[in-house]
Amino acid sequence: MNRIGMVVMIAVLVSSIHTAAFSQINPPVDSVKADSLRIKAAKASFAADSTYKQYDIADLLRDIIHPNKKVNPLRKKSGITLMPNVAYNPSIGAQIGIKAVAGRKLGGDPNTLMSVAATSASITTKGIIYFYLSHNIYTPGNKWNFQGSLVAAKTVTPDFGLGIGQGAEGSEEDRILTNPDRKGYVLHAQYYNFREKVYKQVHENLFVGAGVSFDIRRKIEDRSNTDELTPYNIYSDRNGFDRDHYMSNGLLFNVQYTTRDNQNRAYKGIYADAGVRVNQTWMGSTRSAVQFTTDFRKYWSLSASNPEHVIAFWNWGSYLVGGALPYLELPGTGKDVNFRSGRGYTVAYFKGTKYFYSELEYRFPITANKFLSGVTFFNIESTNDDLGTKLFQKWQPAGGAGLRVLFNKATRTNLCIDYAFGNYGARGLFLGLNEAF
Repeated sequence: MNRIGMVVMIAVLVSSIHTAAFSQINPPVDSVKADSLRIKAAKASFAADSTYKQYDIADLLRDIIHPNKKVNPLRKKSGITLMPNVAYNPSIGAQIGIKAVAGRKLGGDPNTLMSVAATSASITTKGIIYFYLSHNIYTPGNKWNFQGSLVAAKTVTPDFGLGIGQGAEGSEEDRILTNPDRKGYVLHAQYYNFREKVYKQVHENLFVGAGVSFDIRRKIEDRSNTDELTPYNIYSDRNGFDRDHYMSNGLLFNVQYTTRDNQNRAYKGIYADAGVRVNQTWMGSTRSAVQFTTDFRKYWSLSASNPEHVIAFWNWGSYLVGGALPYLELPGTGKDVNFRSGRGYTVAYFKGTKYFYSELEYRFPITANKFLSGVTFFNIESTNDDLGTKLFQKWQPAGGAGLRVLFNKATRTNLCIDYAFGNYGARGLFLGLNEAF
């Protein structure tokens, strides 16, 4: 593919401009011998790093703007990616905004895991206005890990009832709540979230942590439905929540184990996190609740010479142990921390007090310079409804395939374009930054 063809393709897929910054490595001026040793060491390190062979959007833009400019092999790529935030999925519609993603290792310890941070402001065709700031920072030597986010948003949330698509046999209210026909409802609200967790490394790759989370929703309303009998109203009335607002505030306690080599796109390793969330009324929570969550990810690289060939597995689960959760905070499709689970369905298409999700994905390079790569994936989920259908009693599958465009080779940041489909005629295009897991 020639340069012009590649430009056209990127313009169509991305419709954005990527800005990259470069920093020059300047060897110290001690002596001729010291300089020589310094340069040799840098070249040896460069030769051992396969990143220089890869080609990302910054390289493409440089070749277009400065086609004859030589690349200094000792020049390191910035870990900052600044771009328009273009995305699409059936839950939010088409999205436009601005986004910045940063990644780097702190300190000189080569075993320190990469720290990442991101911020974005966007608006969508479905009326969603969203701002967030997030971080996952590892201090030198991985002694501490800080994970957190701040969100302020005007949300438009699709709703398809409680459970896994199996109607309850009780009252008319029970049938409406479980919604076996998957009738669509839409809930508008203001949403504010603050979450921060601090982990301390207690053994190599093993962390224990604690934190807080505040989830606040105000002015909740279903503008398109005047019927009082909606899944949201029925659930809220039965569980003691006001229909137009609530708070879900609690303490977080977690144990984390990680050996993955990169947070954005791992080639190998494991990530596991188990935690308990305890919502407390003394913290302002509308109802008290105890919730147990698990997050497990495993990556297998299939080739030492071409490590981008990866089999990746993900399991995420959330289980209410006691108390009551607000309807919009129930675990379900796409309700993981990054809202990426359940490709094929809209967010919260299936939800309940207990939820179990697994996904398997194969990732592979398409071009030799890793500019383009692809994925195929399959996922399956199960949930309960507390009205007769139990967890693991019924399953809902989904699957699809996708294209990846390398945005920043220094941080392994990809633009992800996926097409996925599931049951009930659910299907759609999912466009985002970085892998789903």
